[in-house]
Amino acid sequence: MGSEKKSTDLVKRQKIVITRDDSRVITRAHIPGSLTRINNIINRVLMLSEETTEIEMQKVYNDFANRHKNLKLQLVKHFNKVSEYISSTVKVSENKKMLIGAYLTMEYSIESAALFNPSIVPHPNQCHVMDNCLRFIMSLRATGEGHISSIVFRSGVINQDGTFSFDETSQYVEKASVCHDPNYNYHLFQLKLKELNAWDNTSIRILEQIPDKFTFQELKVSIGVLHLDPDFKCCDKTIEIIYWLANSNYTLQFDETSNVSERVIFPSSENESRGIEDARFVKFSDEKGDSTYYATYTAYNGFSILPQLIKTKDFLKFNVMTLNGKAVQNKGMALFPRKINGLYAMLSRQDGENNYIMFSNHLHFWQEAKLIQEPTMPWEFIQIGNCGSPIEIKEGWLVLTHGVGPMRQYAIGVILLDLEDPTTLIARLDEPLLTPNKNEREGYVPNVIYSCGGLIHQDKLIISYAMSDISAGMATVDLKDLLASMTHMPSL
Repeated sequence: MGSEKKSTDLVKRQKIVITRDDSRVITRAHIPGSLTRINNIINRVLMLSEETTEIEMQKVYNDFANRHKNLKLQLVKHFNKVSEYISSTVKVSENKKMLIGAYLTMEYSIESAALFNPSIVPHPNQCHVMDNCLRFIMSLRATGEGHISSIVFRSGVINQDGTFSFDETSQYVEKASVCHDPNYNYHLFQLKLKELNAWDNTSIRILEQIPDKFTFQELKVSIGVLHLDPDFKCCDKTIEIIYWLANSNYTLQFDETSNVSERVIFPSSENESRGIEDARFVKFSDEKGDSTYYATYTAYNGFSILPQLIKTKDFLKFNVMTLNGKAVQNKGMALFPRKINGLYAMLSRQDGENNYIMFSNHLHFWQEAKLIQEPTMPWEFIQIGNCGSPIEIKEGWLVLTHGVGPMRQYAIGVILLDLEDPTTLIARLDEPLLTPNKNEREGYVPNVIYSCGGLIHQDKLIISYAMSDISAGMATVDLKDLLASMTHMPSL
């Protein structure tokens, strides 16, 4: 290994640029914080005649119905959020319900600021795909007003000649139905509360009143009972953390008839209220050969981050859960696509500067991390990190990395970890594989090239990558040439 050919010469950039679309909007509840204002809006609508109500609703339909798949359903949902403030003796027509809902609804353009940081995985459905082709799903980080990030999807096919055919992107986009986990595990809940410094008399009293497997409703009832105990003073902060933890574990379900590009995973819990950042999807195979898709992401509430895990089989139903343990307190974790020596493995960045690896016998708990790579080259002196989950090849675990150099320029590099002992770095590119060219360096955050995951197809490394935090592109690298350009690390 160690050819004179420059690393950047290995890359073939595709002409495809994946750009944001301002017209892709979702509905969000837009409810005033003041109860007085809510009641004023309700009463103003209730005072309208049915004829005027119908005229006003028709205006809403004319302006907005063609922008959403089921606008009426969304308006009724938002009405139901305030229906408790209306006396049960007051009869409210369907038109008035929807009009009240319309006053409490806003549109949100999920991609209005940027569409970037993609990861790419094989599609769970490869039926009717031609030989030597691969259907894929790409996840991207979409950012809109207020810099709130969500996860959106695109799909397509990698063709025999290595080119890409993307499926048409739907004009519609929709959020999933959200429900709490059907049951919570007492032991796991307790461990997380201890980790959050919230295991005290209040949490002990609340959890001792409910079974080992409990529902969200049982949790709420126990909290309510404790509040009513005149001899006990609850710690409001602890109760806030308990609700925060329970709401951080939930299930999303999309309509089965929806197109992949219509689905958006938008912040649903308080811990991610300011964004879902940088999902790294990977197709994980268990010991039986069954496949599950996982993604690590960073939940952000405007003040702190929380590492989260997404699980799905079909990209229709998603289970969202917290990651736990003292080793999951930073950004940029990437799960290996299978267990190694009976343990789950994950790359991480504990200190914001170096690359680490973690092992665990439980997917949700990570306690220890080991340093595997430090910045050594000028283009990465500020920090390094992974750019997605490791990719298994016969030579080892191929890992896309990112490095930050002078003028905060990001670049993508490559390292190779030992297949049986991935704590061992066996080879690396001395120079970056991808650096921002003149067409990629201008954007929301200039001079940044970044990826959340690639894959291997037909002996080529497929890299989906972001350009200056505003759009995304595709590149391919011949695997044989890449390996020949890497430098072996000296054996210890």
